[in-house]
Amino acid sequence: MIQQIYTGLATIAVGVGLALLYFYGSNWLLDRLLPQGGADARATRNIRLAGAIRPWLFLGPAIFALGLYLVYPVIATIQLSFFDAAGSTYVGFANYTWFVHDSNIRAALLNNFLWLLVVPAASTFLGLVTAALTDRIAWGNIAKSLVFMPMAISFVGATVIWKFVYDYRGADQTQIGLLNAIITGLGGRPEAWIAWIPWNNFALMVILIWIQTGFAMVILSAALRGIPEETIEAAVLDGANGLQIFFRIMVPQIFSTIAVVWTTITITVLKVFDIVYAMTNGQWDTDVLANQMYFWMFQGTPDFGRSATVAIVIMILVIPIMVWNIRNARRETEGH
Repeated sequence: MIQQIYTGLATIAVGVGLALLYFYGSNWLLDRLLPQGGADARATRNIRLAGAIRPWLFLGPAIFALGLYLVYPVIATIQLSFFDAAGSTYVGFANYTWFVHDSNIRAALLNNFLWLLVVPAASTFLGLVTAALTDRIAWGNIAKSLVFMPMAISFVGATVIWKFVYDYRGADQTQIGLLNAIITGLGGRPEAWIAWIPWNNFALMVILIWIQTGFAMVILSAALRGIPEETIEAAVLDGANGLQIFFRIMVPQIFSTIAVVWTTITITVLKVFDIVYAMTNGQWDTDVLANQMYFWMFQGTPDFGRSATVAIVIMILVIPIMVWNIRNARRETEGH
């Protein structure tokens, strides 16, 4: 463990050092190639050229990394989706035809649809309610920290935590799972929650809701604090109660922020994989698209074409939401 920490710190130090060396060295080289001393026409031209080139020195590494690790894999995946299992023989749209007709894919799509219905709505609602309530209590910052804490945990780590909540050890054994321990303590019968179809899907959704509520709370709390006090004071003078002020005055004014939070969580839901894989690996009718992509790529006999096809479909589903988010963010920026 200590060795891993040292390795991580050394990697950070080397990375930061190389970044500083690159930026300092590239600027030094640019100044030497385009000297800007003097007041003649050449110096003026060099200043103009250096001003045009210098931003690209900073953007260059990021553009290179995006091209290498994002653009190229997308192009390669699109190409691979038109090839067979080995990725060597062109099969046209055969993989997409399989995607449309495969029963396992349809089941995974249905589960993804359920996740889309439940998780963004529940996370956004709970985040909004939490943001509104914690702003009204003295220890609100502590409460916000506790609610936000799951965001600091990886999806796999959160799943491990919830495994101990849902754990089932048989009706004749001592229950160590928190939920079953409470139920048996109250005289009830323990359940194998993760295998309880179809409610096991909702049990998995709870994990992501637990994580994403903190994200929604932070964003919506900032939006609520930006509401002009005059509108709330006017509503109070008009005799509005707390619920009327919240739903008719506050919520409409931050609706665009609510929509951004909703769609951002929706993108996360479309890509959900870690929770399902770590908890059930798609068993007991809990499969999702990302798990199908992993299955065809790494489990059993690999089929690169089908795995790439599932990946492309997920990307196609995410792109419209991302475009809407970007346009909405631009409108917000232009509006202010």
